[in-house]
Amino acid sequence: MSVVVRQYDPSWGEEFCAASAMVLDALGTNATVAHHIGSTAIPNIVAKPIIDMLIVVQDINSVDARNQAMEDLGYEVKGEYGILKRRYFRKDSRNGTRIQHVHVYACDSAQIERHLAFRDFMIAHPNWAARYSKLKLELADRHPHSMADYIAGKDAFIKQIDELAKVWRREVITKLSAV
Repeated sequence: MSVVVRQYDPSWGEEFCAASAMVLDALGTNATVAHHIGSTAIPNIVAKPIIDMLIVVQDINSVDARNQAMEDLGYEVKGEYGILKRRYFRKDSRNGTRIQHVHVYACDSAQIERHLAFRDFMIAHPNWAARYSKLKLELADRHPHSMADYIAGKDAFIKQIDELAKVWRREVITKLSAV
């Protein structure tokens, strides 16, 4: 898979809304909410043009019974795909280009908070978002034909942001609770 990053496109939000509505419907009443995550959810940051959705469900094991409904929408069912207690689906366009990822977690999963904290931190801190964009552009230029190397090159930065975002989110919640 080639590594392609593009400047932020406001239509990504619209794509998320349309796709997530169909995914929520396919997953049925077990699904409670959809969140737009990943770089396509962060204004003014470069991103691979792949819409990432985080779907919260009441019971993760019940998702498996909805695999056919997801396949009917064109998603490939990948199961946990390396992350315990997650269900993962991906979708390619007709020409084979990846266009969507769906990450499904139970409502008590710590992964939900991690993803949302990362996204919200980057939106609230454009200087960090700019640094992330710069890194992604450098990595895409350095590894245009190796998604594995591109992802590995982002790992330390993402872990750093995850830690900063966790502290920041805690501070924001504390301030809001005091009001």
